[in-house]
This record gives sequence, structure tokens and C-alpha cells, in this order.
Amino acid sequence: MNSKSLNINIMGREFYITCPDEEQEDIQLAATYLDKKIQEIKAEGKIVDSDRIAIIAALSITHELLILRNGSGFDIDEFKRRIVSLKKKVDEVMIKKES
Repeated sequence: MNSKSLNINIMGREFYITCPDEEQEDIQLAATYLDKKIQEIKAEGKIVDSDRIAIIAALSITHELLILRNGSGFDIDEFKRRIVSLKKKVDEVMIKKES
């Protein structure tokens, strides 16, 4: 299993993490989702401390995960496939617009 360093951006900060090649896309999607949650919490303006914002975002995402795991008939692998498919479609559209 090959691993390499992946550059992700969360809260305006760059992080380099090592992960297997086949997990890089999932890790990037997770980082993007986490950053989106953080930005939503910051936009509410109720919490200003960065550590607290990160913890609230992590709790929110964990809560979503637990709801999905306990739900009936939800297929997380199918959900991941759909996200990857949508990302590819967006990338294709962006490439066409740049041409």
C-alpha cells in the first residue's frame, strides 16, 4: 500500500498528512466538509474561539454520522460514491468553462 503526503486546508491553515493513495480523495472530501462546517459555525458569530469552533464542528459531524449509522437503510458507501461522482461532474464542467 503506497502512501504519500496530502495537503489539506482547514480554517485557513495548511496541514500535511500522510495517507494511502486510495484514501486521498476521501480525506480531501472530509477536510472540505469539516472546513465548511467550521465556516458555518463562524458565520453564526456566537462562538469566536478557534478551538471551540473546531470542537463544535467535530461534535456536529459526529452527531450526523451517528444519526446516519442508526438510520434504517442508509448505505454510506453509496453516499460516498455519489459524492465522488458529483465532484467529477463539477470538475468536468469547470474544465469546459476554462477552455
